[in-house]
Amino acid sequence: METLNFLAQGFGVALTPTNLIIALVGTLIGTVVGLLPGLGPINGVALLIPVAFALGLPPESALILLAAVYLGCEYGGRISSILLNIPGEASTLMTTLDGYPLARKGLAGVALSLSAWSSFIGAFIATCGMVLFAPLLAKWAIAFGPAEYFALMVFAIVCLAGMAGDKPIKTLVASLLGLFLAAIGIDANSGVYRFTFDSIHLADGIQFVVLVLGLFSVSEVLLLLEKTHHGQDAVKATGRMLFNFREAKSVFLTNLRCAVSGFVMGVLPGAGATLASALAYMTEKRMAGEKGEFGKGDLRGLAAPETAIGASCCGAMIPMLTLGVPGSGTTAVMIGALTLYNITPGPLLFQNEPTLVWGLIASLFIANVMLLILNVPMIKVFTKILAVPNWALVPIIAIITSIGVYAVHATTFDLILMVIIGILGYILRKLDFPLSPLLLGFILGGLMEQNLRRALSISNGSMDILWSSGISQVVWLLAIVMLILPMIRIWRRRSLRRKAHMANV
Repeated sequence: METLNFLAQGFGVALTPTNLIIALVGTLIGTVVGLLPGLGPINGVALLIPVAFALGLPPESALILLAAVYLGCEYGGRISSILLNIPGEASTLMTTLDGYPLARKGLAGVALSLSAWSSFIGAFIATCGMVLFAPLLAKWAIAFGPAEYFALMVFAIVCLAGMAGDKPIKTLVASLLGLFLAAIGIDANSGVYRFTFDSIHLADGIQFVVLVLGLFSVSEVLLLLEKTHHGQDAVKATGRMLFNFREAKSVFLTNLRCAVSGFVMGVLPGAGATLASALAYMTEKRMAGEKGEFGKGDLRGLAAPETAIGASCCGAMIPMLTLGVPGSGTTAVMIGALTLYNITPGPLLFQNEPTLVWGLIASLFIANVMLLILNVPMIKVFTKILAVPNWALVPIIAIITSIGVYAVHATTFDLILMVIIGILGYILRKLDFPLSPLLLGFILGGLMEQNLRRALSISNGSMDILWSSGISQVVWLLAIVMLILPMIRIWRRRSLRRKAHMANV
């Protein structure tokens, strides 16, 4: 009852006219920022911090604005993923796998509306989880050290096999290429230059924005030009704008499972929406088995990552508020915003600043409703992108992509590198190599190396730390199971074929 009383006070804060307008403006800005490839929620939130401070907003209003922008960016990131096959940010990479095929089938409106609904469910369930379990989950999350995170990253790499389908060798090659690209740059411990080819521009490694826009945006531009040359349309015009009850029912259990898993992954500091969406997608694909159409326009393949993304964003607020530890890059920026108001996130925040905390939690409910109401009517506008002819669409994508990359370091080298990576991505796509495992290998490779080095530093080089805790042992066991299951499936297929062959003989 005490929690409900605090939540009621939070709604009293969030439902004031000023804060409602602030939440509405934040959701609109976030959707637009998320729609533009390369910007993402970190940039969106960072750009609005000085604006909020300059306007003299009270801390609760400023945090409501930043949280609304955060959620809006995650909503907006799916739009370019589904319509153009260009991930708005890392977390929406998995959305492209089934979202874009649905758009090519003429179901862009259905894909956009169902993804918005899935994001809403994930965020709603996660916000309820914040209300009920925030202190308990914060204590659990702090038990994850570098060794546990390393085991978790290995588990995620092993799960990449779930994306293999009928191309396990090509998936493995793409993953290894991603791990190699993650190793480029200065070694943080020794200061040694690795695979930089004596270029100072590669000292900091390949920037994620450069890689993702090169692999997906530039290669997509080349494919669009190729299709235009052959007189083909990139995607078909869409018909139905909204999903129906049957489609919502078919993904309902997926929504529930991925909301819980995404929420848990969001609570873990540093895991983030990217890992949450990848694990959710690959888990659902394994559960579907041969009955699924994952990668070809399966609604579950669209709903799984979108639900996990929405849930993980809200889950990332828990370590920020209860421990003062950022659950994601965006919440790290939000912690910086709180310090401008001389507010220190941590265990005493719920006690010292109840108006701020519960006002933020209540605003998450409101912002999610606003995003759903705003996004669904706008679907018809978004799908107009599909009606743009390729001769006009290609330069628009090229301009937006170039601006997104140039804005990172303001160097022409990044633009040249993006084009080179884009040509490589085009060649890989023509050779039928999946690009998603490459990008996930790149993301997880850096995290794996960081956590492995930290764990070995703590143990003075002893490898025992990697499997000494109960959490890491459970994760290693799950990784082994995920390795064995495909082998068992292959053995069963072969035995069934052998029996069928014997019966025919």
